[in-house]
Amino acid sequence: MSKSPYLDIKKDFPVLNREFDGKPLVYLDTAATSQKPTVVIDAMDHFYRESYGTVRRGVYRLSEKATQAYESTRHKVAKLINASSDREIIYTRGCTESLNLVAYSYGRSVLKSGDEIILSQIEHHANIVPWQIVREMTGAVIKIIPCNDRGELFLEEYRKLLSPRAKIVAVNHVSNALGTINPIKEIAKLAHEAGAVMVVDGAQSISHMTVDVQDLGADFYAFSSHKMFGPTGAGILYGRYDLLEKMPPFQGGGDMIRQVTFEKTTYQDPPHRFEAGTPSIVEVLGLGVAVDYLQSVGLDKIAGHEHALLEYGTKLLSGIPGVRLIGTAEHKGAILGFELDGVHPHDIGTLLDMDGIAIRAGHHCAQPTMQRFGVPATARASLGPYNTEADLDALAAGIQKIRGMFHH
Repeated sequence: MSKSPYLDIKKDFPVLNREFDGKPLVYLDTAATSQKPTVVIDAMDHFYRESYGTVRRGVYRLSEKATQAYESTRHKVAKLINASSDREIIYTRGCTESLNLVAYSYGRSVLKSGDEIILSQIEHHANIVPWQIVREMTGAVIKIIPCNDRGELFLEEYRKLLSPRAKIVAVNHVSNALGTINPIKEIAKLAHEAGAVMVVDGAQSISHMTVDVQDLGADFYAFSSHKMFGPTGAGILYGRYDLLEKMPPFQGGGDMIRQVTFEKTTYQDPPHRFEAGTPSIVEVLGLGVAVDYLQSVGLDKIAGHEHALLEYGTKLLSGIPGVRLIGTAEHKGAILGFELDGVHPHDIGTLLDMDGIAIRAGHHCAQPTMQRFGVPATARASLGPYNTEADLDALAAGIQKIRGMFHH
């Protein structure tokens, strides 16, 4: 008998075992943020109660122990994404800060007037706005890779956009609004042939599939702890060490310095050069535990589970009259963006919530994507490894009920 592709881990997540108005919570907003397993919550609680101290500067035991835990997360993350060294892992406050760090520190120092930054039509605002700010500062130009009606990028168009003026290509690994899994390896290869650097927004991929930054050809790879079962307030920027070495600091302050005088200050080597001030110590510790949890469940198993759920959910929603799925790429993550005839996405979200079903409604910080598909907003159900077929059955029943209310 073939083994079921499904995981059974809902029990590990306390909030998923509670009820709202007597109805079990059906959580379908993992693309916005993932829920947290007991092991992460307990580890952070324990650290605050028993071993909290600052990192890097203390000579007392609490601080030394905290520093060990803090640096061990860096090692775990490097292994998770197959970075060639721990020194390529920079702690930030989230994926957004990671992308800003690349734009301000790398972008501003290499871009000159007329140089080109290439983005895709289906980016999150966090991978658009920082580049626009840097464009204003440097006189660089932004070009856009278009996508087809399924939400897949036109690689032929991308090839035409590449010229010797292209310096940076910044594309998300998985679209948060459409679920499209972009062919990063191919995009990176073409970028490198043109002499450009590849920046990847990995917010939606890191906890859903195995990510190998070296195999992908990512020069920079950004992601957040809170989308991978860890706490908010911590994020990661992976950067190729030879690039990081040449980059100026993003922020100034404690610990990113070697020597400070009023005349001149010298900076630390990466990654510490980019880590000014007291960091999110307990959050980084929580991220380390979340990485352990991810690996104990197994990223291949998570990918299989979510793909099976995506196929099941796609079939269910496609069978409901008046539902149009937005984002139907052949290679797709577990994200179901949809419209229902005659009903505003916000109404869908509000009505589903009355049945304990949590989905997202809006433009998903991807307004250019919405413009491309001619909609102001979509309703979005996004899946995690803790979801089940029963969650999708509840969603489909909820949509049918709403349809009945609006189409009698």
